[in-house]
Amino acid sequence: MARDELVTGNVWEQYSQKVQDRMNNPVAMGEFTQEDADKAGAKLIVADFGAESCGDAVRLFWLVDESTDTIIDSKFKSFGCGTAIASSDAMAELCIGKKIDDVVHITNTEVEAFLRDDSDEPAVPPQKMHCSVMAYDVIIEAAAQYKGITRDEIVDADIVCECARKTRKDIVDAIREHKITEVEEIVKITKAGSYCKSCVRPGGHEAMDVYLVDVLADTLGTLENERLTNAAETTQSGTNSFDKMTIVQRIKAVDAVIDEYIRPMLVMDGGDMEIIDIKENLPHYDIYIRYLGACGSCASGTTGTLYAIESTLQQKVDENIRVLPV
Repeated sequence: MARDELVTGNVWEQYSQKVQDRMNNPVAMGEFTQEDADKAGAKLIVADFGAESCGDAVRLFWLVDESTDTIIDSKFKSFGCGTAIASSDAMAELCIGKKIDDVVHITNTEVEAFLRDDSDEPAVPPQKMHCSVMAYDVIIEAAAQYKGITRDEIVDADIVCECARKTRKDIVDAIREHKITEVEEIVKITKAGSYCKSCVRPGGHEAMDVYLVDVLADTLGTLENERLTNAAETTQSGTNSFDKMTIVQRIKAVDAVIDEYIRPMLVMDGGDMEIIDIKENLPHYDIYIRYLGACGSCASGTTGTLYAIESTLQQKVDENIRVLPV
C-alpha cells in the first residue's frame, strides 16, 4: 500500500476535525518556569509520564493557586505522535480552572469525548485511545506531586467499590463506552456493587462517601452537556441539521444564537425576549417567543425587530425557522 493511501484514505477520516486541528495548532503547548509561577503568585508543578507501549511521553505544567487548590493555567509538551499532541492539548485545557481534587476525575474517555466532532462518532481510531490514557496518567502524576503523596494513594482514594476495587474512572469509562443509563448495567458490566452492594445506592450494608448512582448521574449530566455543546457548535458552523436535535438541544442551539447576536441589541433598548416553544410544522420550525420589557410594547416587534430575529436564526441555525411572537 502506498504511503499516500495511508494518510488520505479511510484511516485519516477516522480522526475528528478537532483532533486534526489540535495536531497542527495546539492551543496549550508550551511551558511555565518558576519565574512565571512567581509572577502569578502560584505553585509550579511539572509532571512527566511516558507510555512504554509506544514510547510517547508528555510533560504537564500547572500553575496552582495554593489558597484555593485551583489550577489557574496549564500547558504541556508532548514527545510523540499527532494524536498524543491533540490528546495532551485537550487534557491541558480541561485542567484550567479546576481544583486539584476535581481534576483527578478527568478520565481518558472524557478527553476523547472533548475531541469529538459528533457525540456519536469517536475522535480517534481504537488503536490510538492509549494516547488519551496517557493524558489521564500525567494528571494523576501532577496531582500526586502537588499533594506530596504517591499516585497509588490518589487512585486508591478514588475507589468507589472496595470489593471489586473499581475506581470512579473505571465506572465513568464503562458508562461512556457502553452507553449505560441504569445502575444495574454498571453492576453487570464492571462487577462493582455485585458483592456487598453497599456502593450501589444509599441504605446498604455500609455508608459510603460516593455511590454508583451518584457517579452515573454525574456522568450522564456531563454527557448531556457535551451533546448540547456539540449541537450548538455544529449548528452555528452550519454543518449539521436542526431536525436531528431533541427539543432541549434545539432550544439550547437557538438560545446560544439569541444570546450572542440578538439579546444584546434588545437589552440596549430596554427589552428582552424568551423562547416559549419550538414546534415542527414541516418543512418549517415555528419558534414561539415572548417579548419582555420595552420590546413588549414596541411596534417593530412584529416588523423590523421580528425580521431581524428571524433572519439571524435562519442564517445561524436553520433556514426553515419561522419566528412567531405570542
